[in-house]
Amino acid sequence: MAKEGEAVCVTGGSGYIGSWLVRFLLERGYTVHATVKDLNDEKETKHLEALEGANSLLRLFQIDLLDYDSIVAAVNGTAGVFHLASPCIVDEVRDPENELLAPAIKGTNNVLTAAKELGVRRVVVTSSISAITPSRYWPADVVKNEDCWTDVEYCKHNKLWYSLSKTLAEKAAWEFAKEKGLDVVVVNPGAVMGPMLPPTINASMLMLLRLLQGCTDIYEDIFMGSVHVKDVALAHILVYENTSATGRHLCVEAISHYGDFAAKVAELYPEYNLPRLPKDTQPGLLRSKIASKKLMDLGLQFIPMEQIIKESVESLKIKNFIS
Repeated sequence: MAKEGEAVCVTGGSGYIGSWLVRFLLERGYTVHATVKDLNDEKETKHLEALEGANSLLRLFQIDLLDYDSIVAAVNGTAGVFHLASPCIVDEVRDPENELLAPAIKGTNNVLTAAKELGVRRVVVTSSISAITPSRYWPADVVKNEDCWTDVEYCKHNKLWYSLSKTLAEKAAWEFAKEKGLDVVVVNPGAVMGPMLPPTINASMLMLLRLLQGCTDIYEDIFMGSVHVKDVALAHILVYENTSATGRHLCVEAISHYGDFAAKVAELYPEYNLPRLPKDTQPGLLRSKIASKKLMDLGLQFIPMEQIIKESVESLKIKNFIS
């Protein structure tokens, strides 16, 4: 729970994970500085202003990740920062540098610089399993864990710009923490699904929507397992509040193949006539039920895949993405 009067900043507070994190922080009594890209866009602000406790504990700030002064205004007066804001484009990227790489890497450095200068106690950086895989040289007989890093050259060669942006941004965060002495911890979520608070759809829920619509993609390079959005938000709070939490924290319900996920969706929703996918859609990926042991040891009990899928499909129906 929040220390009395403790304020924290959540960059990307209007996003899919960010909205749930803001909700849980408000419930715990934190004063929250949540950042958005446009204060005049109700798609970013309305669902946050409707949260319980928002009237007294929530302040919204408009920032640009490449505008340092706008970040300083949002971070000022806070004891902790949750840095979630980062562009997420997994389809066609026309200008990787300006669309993804600069906002992710320079934006992370700007946020950490502001946190250091303003005396923030701890920064939680939201990375991704996209900073863990694809990893060509990881031993074939070892389950992927927090020591595993995405192969940067492979990403460049195969134009996996989102994975590259998350990997380089996280590396920049660790370099900054080491050089400047800032307390940084990282959460690396898998495919994040579950109820949507914002009116817009995120990339992982779009992946599920496409599957329900018959898409046969298998996401060979970027899938390592699913995780409930509430668990991701709780993971951020756990690593912030527990001083024993250090380093990276893989955040998946289990390491699994996209084929496992698609088969479970087909089993639960036969009426959608889902495509039959190969069982092992991620070549060489070893399955594991305890991959996120670091978070489990902090007390996180992961919601199982079946419930993740059911709540996700229900949310897609409520938001009128499917009937």
